[in-house]
Formats: sequence, C-alpha cells, structure tokens
Amino acid sequence: MSTQALKLALNFFKKLEKNNNRDWFNENKPEFKAIETEIKKIYNSVLENLNKHDEIDKLKIFRIYRDVRFSKNKLPYKTHFGGSFHRAKPKLRGGYYLHIQPNNESFIATGFWEPAKEDLLRIRKEFEMDDQEIRNIIENKSFKKVWGGLVGDEVKSAPRGFDKAHKAIDLIKKKQYIFVKKYTDKDVLNPGFLDDVNASFKAIRPYFDYMSDVLTTDLNGVSLIE
Repeated sequence: MSTQALKLALNFFKKLEKNNNRDWFNENKPEFKAIETEIKKIYNSVLENLNKHDEIDKLKIFRIYRDVRFSKNKLPYKTHFGGSFHRAKPKLRGGYYLHIQPNNESFIATGFWEPAKEDLLRIRKEFEMDDQEIRNIIENKSFKKVWGGLVGDEVKSAPRGFDKAHKAIDLIKKKQYIFVKKYTDKDVLNPGFLDDVNASFKAIRPYFDYMSDVLTTDLNGVSLIE
C-alpha cells in the first residue's frame, strides 16, 4: 500500500511541476488530498518505527502551499512532501527529516539545521577542546557507508574567538551539522524503502547520543538539565 501511495505522489508532483498554478491545482485538489491522506500514514509509520529505538515528541508534515512573500520564486505550490521528526527535548537533541520528490530528488536528513546561538557555541567549544571523539563516530566505516560525510553551511575562515589554524577548524567553522542520504525514484518505489529509511535513522544514533551529551552538559561535563 505504501509503495502505491508513493508512486501516486511522485506522479502527481510530476504533473504539478508542469502545471504549478492555482487553477490546475484546484481542479486536481481531490486527487492531491487523497494522496496526502495516504502519505500521512507513511509518515506516521516512520514515526512509529522511530519510537521503537528513539523518543520522538513531535511529527510535523509541511503543507504544500509555498510562502512566496519574500521569494523570487512565485510558484504557489511545493512539488514534494516533507516531514520532520523532533526528538524529546531537552535531554535528546537533533532531528530527522523525510523528503519525497520525483526526478530522483528524494532524501532523508538528520542532524542540526539551525542550532541556537548558545548551542552552536557549545558545540564549537567542544570541538576546540577535543575533536577526537566526534571524528571516531563520523569517520567510522559502517557509519560513513550509510550517511557519507558531514554537510552544512559554514563560515569562510573561523568564527569570532576561534583560531583559524586550529586542527579542528573544519568542524568549528560549520554553522550546521547535517547528514543527508539521497534516494532515486526507483529506490523510493522499492518495497524495502521504509525499512531502509528506518535502518538509516537508527544508524545515526552514535552521533545523536554524543551531540546530546555535549548539549546537555557544560565544558566540565556537568549536567545543565535536571
């Protein structure tokens, strides 16, 4: 059932890409709403699987309507489904994201998209003090086989107060700490797709456990939460 729903979603978005206007969408809205209902079931099944090995306190499935007020792109509709899964704060940090889009643009992502200023400084201070533990995690062969390398926006040289010649400057200068895994349309329509998504999310745990420990303690290792 999930494979059929994903196939319908990919096909619908291919048509929407060619007809991204309100008249066409309103005419085809019943079809979209039916697909959306089934896709929401898929996101909830991902949530159910996540909660078997993690603690998720919120699932947010994003609406199809684009906010075009401050965008040069005035097309009114997104041509993908997106949903984020938030871990139970304050003790657990990080999040998961599932993106369904045709033309081999689907992906999953995990990590830290927009760390608060205080969290970003804490992460950078940790790496300045000791970068070996995080490198052991993200450079592990089995981990890299699933997630590849760390990605995300970064400053050009060094954040204020940090030495641009520091041995961990490649980590310190990042503003985001994200991992992304891409899927082709064929991958998405494989019956094992959701199992792979869950297994991949499960594989990120060493990284999340480490980062959660960093963000819930001070530089002396003393807990910041009760």
